[in-house]
Amino acid sequence: MQNSTRDDRDMTAWRMFALAVSVTAGLVAFVFFLRFGIADGLDVIDMLRSGLLLVSTFWLSWGAMLAFVGLTTRARAPVIDRSAPLQGRIAVLVPIYEEDPVTTFARIAAMDMSLAATGHGDAFDIAILSDTRTDVVAARERLWYLRLLRDSNGQGRIFYRRRASNTGKKAGNVADFIRTSGAAYEFAIILDADSLIEGATMVEMTRRMQADPDLGLLQTLPRIIGARSRFGRAMQFSAAFNSPVFARGLAMMQGRTGPFWGHNAIIRTRAFAQSCGLPQLAGKPPFGGHILSHDYVEAALLARAGWNVRLDDDLDGSYEEGPENIVDHAKRDRRWCQGNLQHARLVFAPGLRGWSRFVFVQGILAYLASVVWLAFLLASVAAPVFGPPVVYFPTQYWPLPVTPPDQTTLALALVIGIFGLLILPKLLIGADAVLRGRARGFGGWWSATQATMSELLLSSITAPIFMLYQTRSVFQVLLGRDGGWPAHDRGDGRLRLADAFAASHWIVACGLIGLTLAAVLSPDLLLWFLPVTLPMVAAPFIIAWTSHPGAPGLFVTPQDLALAPVMRLRAAVLEGWQAGSTDDEPELWSGNLHYV
Repeated sequence: MQNSTRDDRDMTAWRMFALAVSVTAGLVAFVFFLRFGIADGLDVIDMLRSGLLLVSTFWLSWGAMLAFVGLTTRARAPVIDRSAPLQGRIAVLVPIYEEDPVTTFARIAAMDMSLAATGHGDAFDIAILSDTRTDVVAARERLWYLRLLRDSNGQGRIFYRRRASNTGKKAGNVADFIRTSGAAYEFAIILDADSLIEGATMVEMTRRMQADPDLGLLQTLPRIIGARSRFGRAMQFSAAFNSPVFARGLAMMQGRTGPFWGHNAIIRTRAFAQSCGLPQLAGKPPFGGHILSHDYVEAALLARAGWNVRLDDDLDGSYEEGPENIVDHAKRDRRWCQGNLQHARLVFAPGLRGWSRFVFVQGILAYLASVVWLAFLLASVAAPVFGPPVVYFPTQYWPLPVTPPDQTTLALALVIGIFGLLILPKLLIGADAVLRGRARGFGGWWSATQATMSELLLSSITAPIFMLYQTRSVFQVLLGRDGGWPAHDRGDGRLRLADAFAASHWIVACGLIGLTLAAVLSPDLLLWFLPVTLPMVAAPFIIAWTSHPGAPGLFVTPQDLALAPVMRLRAAVLEGWQAGSTDDEPELWSGNLHYV
């Protein structure tokens, strides 16, 4: 109880500190920019830009504070009895939707073998929950399910079912299982189709749930694996190198009102069943209908019912795959954007904890930030048009012109401060990794430093492209366009230049328009706008180039240097299955299907 009280005090202190620093940074940027605008006469456009800069700086500072908290604290594994037997049964839920069953079921086979190696495999059942709508894909799922049963020890423990209707998408798929079969299980580990978790990690997750009867959900930090493209490898490196620090900060800030990211987490089925019935929002999508970003809402509902929701960032052995190109990332981000903006209708829902409401606001700001930055850029270009003329002879008969005071130093300080908030956290993470020896897992200090600087450069180049994709997503939602729940493309992700141009020609047009406006309306700002507009103009080349494999020695991660055991199992299973002839597949139909 004393440790819990101390943790709550630490959490509250960090929250207040981070909020105070972020608000102060926003206000300082606001005042600095106002002073800059006053030099040639304050007007409405200056007030608008100052307000936009306040919001943007607050958001950047908040992200930087997560990194600071993560660097100055350390995760502590809970003290529990790891020799005690597992109590009750655990379901491992694998929702799938229009997936390739060969690669998906190879992951399931690997996790089943990994669980068996722990000696606790019999306590776990694996349920494949299909929402696939295409009959041909569903037929292949059933076919490879039989192959999975034949080649594993999962007879009687690995089940498959396909819903007649995919009401509620993934959240409805999981809820359907909880309603129909959840009472048979004490806990359920929720995965995605591309998830991969070590058997030992799943056992440890179960033990931690057993040890804390108030714990309703335990979230792990998934590492990205399997990336091949330049874009994918950069994301994979960042997830392995930077994300643990940000996740540590997030864990400290959110405490027992932690996050749920929808996968690679374990739930207490009774708590979930009692607390997490999701409403269907009134009205039509995108703001009405089924809740897309259901995970944040389910975490908030668990916390409202008195259950703890915790992120244990010390847990290793949790993996997922990511998109291989910018276009696929933008498609997935479009769904997240719609889901997060839906939360505007839930911020004031009755009974929610204050921090849960703040999490909703953060999720909304994550997408509005791009709109705010774009609005700031446009307002800066248009400022000379709306600003008052400079009067050089305000006093009659005074022979010398009165020029506005030079605000170069102030403007430079503001620019340095904003760029510092963008890049300083990653530079500090890199320095910390070198000093503490963590960089050895990334090929050594030089390899880690190269990767850090390369990732910073790549993220700076792609940031304007993502800004426009996110801005378009926000306006599509605000204009009532429903993005739905598209199936994931889990191919190699390579894009031809023609494909990249088809997906980004409008970004090129925006970049050219921005350059033209800056040259005509604000020629003094043209040089400052080049880092933003040139990547837009070159968007097709950047998208295509980053979708192809790059230098093999760059963006090294620990999983590149030594495959995790469950990754080796998955590779072996997949190699064996892909080596077989599809001509022999019909013989599998003689098997029996096992339904949940």
